[in-house]
Amino acid sequence: MLAGLLRKGLLSLELVVQDGTRVRASATAPSFRREASPEECREQAAFHLKAVLAEQDDSEATDAEKQPRLRAARDYQRRVDEAIATVQSLLGEGKDEPRASTTDAEARVMKMANGGYRPRYNIQMATAGSPPGGARTVVGVMVTNVGSDMGSVTPMLEQIERRTCVLPSKLLADANHAIHACIRVCAELGVEALIAVPKRSQTPGPNADRDPAVVAWRERMATDEAKTTYRARASLCELANAHLKRQGGITQVLVRGAAKVTCVALLAALAVNLVQYAANLLA
Repeated sequence: MLAGLLRKGLLSLELVVQDGTRVRASATAPSFRREASPEECREQAAFHLKAVLAEQDDSEATDAEKQPRLRAARDYQRRVDEAIATVQSLLGEGKDEPRASTTDAEARVMKMANGGYRPRYNIQMATAGSPPGGARTVVGVMVTNVGSDMGSVTPMLEQIERRTCVLPSKLLADANHAIHACIRVCAELGVEALIAVPKRSQTPGPNADRDPAVVAWRERMATDEAKTTYRARASLCELANAHLKRQGGITQVLVRGAAKVTCVALLAALAVNLVQYAANLLA
């Protein structure tokens, strides 16, 4: 679809905005358990599967009744095993008292806008558009289970180039995306990074990063031109996020696992782009 828009001259990557939005996962807070608890669930799942297998010889039950029970028992056992593997992996990373969901082992508890905590996924979207208005085009979608946006700029640029064979001229993002490694990558690729400077970096101390790319980024964001361009960030990304949740229906995903959530997010992004360009694509 993006190739068709580029061929028709409807899509420009002059200005691209990246932003993350968190959506509810198909898991509940009580499903998150620490290391000992999933082991107990594993025993329960094994006993339950054994009981269900014994019921397969019941002549009074039909196959339509037996098979769903067997699938559900095996699916629960698989999800418990995934939760245990996730807890062990987090322990290996040095996490203190890690927890994993026996419903969706890849979901993570993240902070919400109201200050609460819920199981969520972080959907990063890159949206191309123009400050004066017009169509907003989703050119990149990336799903993570990390609550922070740090480090997501580099993989998003790689995705945009892979999808369109073009890199953005300017990339806008809020201060949550400001990590020096990504700033350096933008400079190496020739992408003008208009990423807000966090408060902790606005007055660099004696041990501040003196890399030329990082210094140039700080100086660039202090100019009036950069500040004027950066004002377009909210209007471009917030509208795309709203369309994703309202038109795409993604306020809570009903599938489990990052791969399936990515499929849902991609379908929603395609739907948003189709609505934006339906008349042009049919012409």
